[in-house]
Amino acid sequence: MGNSSSSNTNLSNPKNRLLEDHHHHDKLKTLTPRNQTQNHNSNSNTSRVSFLRSPLPWLFIFLFFLPLLLISTTGGGGRKTCRPSSTYRLSLPEQTNSSSVGKEPEEEEQDVDVPPRVPALYPRRPRMFNTTLDHVVFGIAASSVLWETRKEYIKSWWRPGKTRGVVWIDKRVRTYRNEPLPEIRISEDTSRFRYTHPVGDRSAVRISRVVTETLRLGKEGVRWFVMGDDDTVFVVDNVVNVLSKYDHNQYYYVGSSSEAHVQNIFFSYSMAFGGGGFAISYPLALELSRMQDRCIQRYPGLYGSDDRIQACMTELGVPLTKEPGFHQYDVYGDLLGLLGAHPVAPLVSLHHIDVVQPIFPKMKRSRALRHLMSSADLDSASIFQQSICYDQSRFWSISLSWGFSVQIIRGIISPRELEMPSRTFLNWFRKADYIGYAFNTRPVSRHPCQRPFVFYVNSAKYDEGRRQVIGYYNLDKTRRIPSCRWRLDSPAKIDSVVVLKRPDPLRWHKSPRRDCCRVLPSRRNTTMYIWVGNCADGEISELEHPQQ
Repeated sequence: MGNSSSSNTNLSNPKNRLLEDHHHHDKLKTLTPRNQTQNHNSNSNTSRVSFLRSPLPWLFIFLFFLPLLLISTTGGGGRKTCRPSSTYRLSLPEQTNSSSVGKEPEEEEQDVDVPPRVPALYPRRPRMFNTTLDHVVFGIAASSVLWETRKEYIKSWWRPGKTRGVVWIDKRVRTYRNEPLPEIRISEDTSRFRYTHPVGDRSAVRISRVVTETLRLGKEGVRWFVMGDDDTVFVVDNVVNVLSKYDHNQYYYVGSSSEAHVQNIFFSYSMAFGGGGFAISYPLALELSRMQDRCIQRYPGLYGSDDRIQACMTELGVPLTKEPGFHQYDVYGDLLGLLGAHPVAPLVSLHHIDVVQPIFPKMKRSRALRHLMSSADLDSASIFQQSICYDQSRFWSISLSWGFSVQIIRGIISPRELEMPSRTFLNWFRKADYIGYAFNTRPVSRHPCQRPFVFYVNSAKYDEGRRQVIGYYNLDKTRRIPSCRWRLDSPAKIDSVVVLKRPDPLRWHKSPRRDCCRVLPSRRNTTMYIWVGNCADGEISELEHPQQ
């Protein structure tokens, strides 16, 4: 009955009648609303499963949520202050505390508008390249005419068995067994090179090839070639200190200009003067050796050897790296003014020993150099380094050049003036022309009463118990001191100064700063004791005036 009734019902509806005609081959199949609903649900489930299995919907979902994820991780476009991570990690070699520094979550929420804190790191030491004396080879240009005199200058700084180098000379000279000198070689013939300077000497061509000829000897383990003359005196430990700052695998041309302004104009402020010495890294020396002979032929009209080197360096595109410790000393007279106010830099070299007066009075030049090196052996990093202090009770100004001299002056002279070299010397043209120098100078004294009392180092020794160097400086009585009517105590009562100082071999591994000095109590009125060393926090060179 159910079938006949449903059939009648469907036939009574025109729409069902058309459906019945269209599906006449399924007239035995019974259709009910419940069956239609179940059939529709099964079809929708099948399509949903096939939809989820397709990769395209997942791709669209990922691209839709990706911007939301980026916005949530970066903090959005709001006006939030960028904050550092809550944990800082120190990665310096000198790190002694490996614990991290962080903030609590509550503090982070409260300090939204506070700028981020930068972690307090330990100060970095400058990068050093562990260059030693074994890595340095000296090339010394010498003359057979002056050899007997100037070989004594070389002996004052040469260390047999430790320093490496060659003396290049024009002719064979007499040598003696066990003489503390470098190897001596005859330079190659340079007659094939043109030289057209009207007043110069063609030996400049021979000397300009010293570095190349030294390179071609094939010495092992070389990082630097250092060039100098036979009247150049090197402080070898300071040579190593200076060169250790530079990467020997790169192209470096290290030296300094002349003290004479006219000399720098005539040659070049970009040229390292050869008498003061200069250093060339091994890769640069190798490149120079490949092109130097061609380069020399292009400059026959130049005067000396150092301007030929500089011309080739210009073709190679390598500038001069200036180090103020290389000293050409194109001056005449007394070096007290220059050496008594040395710049805050390691002393590397001295030159023109034959031209200037002996460094210490009443000594021959060679002996004066050996006397200087006796102090340099105790603390080479501090040789000629200036310290400025004041005697509070006697109203004296004191300028101390360690290992060399102590100058005591009546009255108060500011450090700004004392750090300038006093004009105890003449320029290269033997004139007292204060504008002829490439640096600031000052007169020896502005008033007769302020003529300095000079004390030169007499001896120095290292005290094992105190772990410090004790230097004894005696008054130079050969200097004329004019009479003075000032009512101040006269430094003439002092006949000796004792200077106490601890060696400081790593001083040039730190930022440059002048040492401080202090006048110590003394039981003897004729002896002054001075301490020299690193300045304490807040310590400066000043005279403390009594409060009124």
